[in-house]
Amino acid sequence: MRKISLQWRLTILTTVLITVLCGCLTFFLYKNGVYYFNTLQETVTDQNGTPDAIYIDIPDDKWDDFAAQFSMKVYHSKSAYRNQSLFITALVALFGGAVTYFVSGRALKPLREFSETVEKVQAQNLTDCTIGENKITELDRLRSSYNKMLLRLSESFETQRQFTGNAAHELRTPLALIQAQLDLYHTTSHPECDAAAQETIQMVTEQNERLTRLVRTLLDMSELQSVARNDKIELHSLIEEVLTDLEPLAQEKNVELIQKTQNLMDEKAENKTADLILTGSDILIYRMLYNLVENAIKYNHTNGNVTVSAVRMKNTVVLTVADTGNGIEESFREQIFEPFFRIDKSRSRELGGVGLGLALVREIVRVHDGTIEVHGNEQGGTTFEITMGL
Repeated sequence: MRKISLQWRLTILTTVLITVLCGCLTFFLYKNGVYYFNTLQETVTDQNGTPDAIYIDIPDDKWDDFAAQFSMKVYHSKSAYRNQSLFITALVALFGGAVTYFVSGRALKPLREFSETVEKVQAQNLTDCTIGENKITELDRLRSSYNKMLLRLSESFETQRQFTGNAAHELRTPLALIQAQLDLYHTTSHPECDAAAQETIQMVTEQNERLTRLVRTLLDMSELQSVARNDKIELHSLIEEVLTDLEPLAQEKNVELIQKTQNLMDEKAENKTADLILTGSDILIYRMLYNLVENAIKYNHTNGNVTVSAVRMKNTVVLTVADTGNGIEESFREQIFEPFFRIDKSRSRELGGVGLGLALVREIVRVHDGTIEVHGNEQGGTTFEITMGL
């Protein structure tokens, strides 16, 4: 059964209460009126009563007709009284319900505004979603508790970001020293080193590089909030730069890279890419597209393709990265943005992923007030669609 809103609950309960009260009042008034109607009828039709008590002079031959007509009149009067009472009860109940609905709507307006504010809350805008003072005592207490909760969450997230950033900074130095020693070892000859030692050193080198990429990504995620987002980004050039940088990987995997840009605001313009300018962080948008295209290449089929497009639609730009890979099951399309989540763990490690690429993509989209969605496509692959305001 569909849930009923609080406004409708108050309306229904008030209407039922009004109906019951009016019904009870009508019932007792009706019973009281019927009693006096019957008393009047008995007084008029009781021929055994005292004649002096009746001041109506009716001939004896017409008394039976008069009594029958009077009884019928009393009966119709009682029926009309009953029907009119029920009609008035129903009318009062409906009117009371309608008044309750509109009055409760105005009374619950602060609660609806409160709900709308809560829906806008994200990890990046906790301090911007506090609620001002309310004249209603109960709601003001709720507002105070809500604002204190946001403050605690903001402090907790900030502590988490600082810890991640500090840990990443501290880890960079020893990792760099380990990598320097490994590079030095590779540049010098060691004839006494056997195959097992060489294999171990190679494994340490690969894991050190992987750990370095992980630390670098964690550091990037912790510094997202501090990066300026006021660059004017020409998307056509940025997409071209990303595809150029990833062309060697695409050639190695035998995957074709395709670029499409279009401005739907002016179909007759000679240069449709001229107005595709996005305001944001050039570094972060580059990293976002780079991660998406890199994943599309790595998890693609041989002789497949990756299509990157940018389309302007009114005051927004839609960036899409579509591949011809195996696709992503619908049940995993939200989980893939979680840190360290992997659909195929063995293949992801084989391809050198650290499990933070899409998590970083989502955070970049969020700090730019955008949205990201994942869909399947006609080629059986996956399409990432990002919408951002210009």
